[in-house]
Amino acid sequence: MQVGISATVAGPGDAAFVADAERLGAASVWVPEVWGQDALTPLAYLAARTTTIRLGSAIAVLGARTPAMLAMSAMSVQRLSGGRLLLGVGTSGPQVMEGWHGVRFRAPLAVTRETIEIVRAVARGDRLSYAGQVYRLPLPDGPGRALRSMLPPTPLPILVAALGPRNLELTGELADGWIGNAFLPEQAPAFLDHLRAGAARAGRALADLELVIPVAVEFTDDVEEAARRHARGYAFTIGAMGSARQNFYNAAFARQGFGDDVAAVADLWRAGRRDEAADRVPLELGLKTNLLGPPAAVRDRLRRYRDAGITTLQAKLPAGPGARLDTPALDTLAQLIELVGEVGREGAQRRAPAGEP
Repeated sequence: MQVGISATVAGPGDAAFVADAERLGAASVWVPEVWGQDALTPLAYLAARTTTIRLGSAIAVLGARTPAMLAMSAMSVQRLSGGRLLLGVGTSGPQVMEGWHGVRFRAPLAVTRETIEIVRAVARGDRLSYAGQVYRLPLPDGPGRALRSMLPPTPLPILVAALGPRNLELTGELADGWIGNAFLPEQAPAFLDHLRAGAARAGRALADLELVIPVAVEFTDDVEEAARRHARGYAFTIGAMGSARQNFYNAAFARQGFGDDVAAVADLWRAGRRDEAADRVPLELGLKTNLLGPPAAVRDRLRRYRDAGITTLQAKLPAGPGARLDTPALDTLAQLIELVGEVGREGAQRRAPAGEP
């Protein structure tokens, strides 16, 4: 299991922090994309200021760019970074797509499948001709021509952020990896069984996929305070991310046994009772989707992620003044990397044949 970090990169100070994280042993950095910065421009900036850390988008929003434009941008970053890009993609939701991008949120499974297939075709150097449910290239009955990228073929690992069963199965079938969320390792089969089924359709195993899970990390003796604070933060996710009819996070929590809880939180949020909604989020969600507590408690949680088969923990580190990552965050990262190493060595010893060191 490796440790990556989540980072918003707005300038030289943030890039310096990522470079420090690289020196400590962070394997990857993941840059978000919502309705502020895009994900790929900061990764190109980081490519010039780091040397080994892998550069992940978490996530480049599907539908915000044409598939060909996504391929062009990703191939450019891949070449500038010496092959370090991990292209994380996902479909966002109707509020962002239709409110910010002015693009109808339609057929998300088809958009995901077709975008992956088109990006892979462009990256392979194929002449681009595609007839799908959402995308037709070239457009029919027009002057468009089937073109080939001017760049040489460029390998592009593609990871998909998926929560729903059908999208998880599609991810297992087509993608190089999965970016999870709302994930309790105790309930891992709620996600991994669907990934495994999709992988089997493509003649692959779950072990062939990179499995990335974001976790907030705090070393503290006041576990209840930290867990309550993080639980309260889920009120926005439960109440505002999606619509009253469709919220992928809520459905994921429901599959893990929290259906009544998220329904109550969502009702309170939509009624404008935001503080009550935050108080209603179960403490367990804050505690078990993150790494909170003294080192011994965090070590125990890490064993659960290891045993579930998670390959990368995307650490959300505690920010300092001005929401900036600074020296205390690096201290947290160093301690986490050390604990992950210990837990990994335990697992390796457990798997070793009898008589081997």
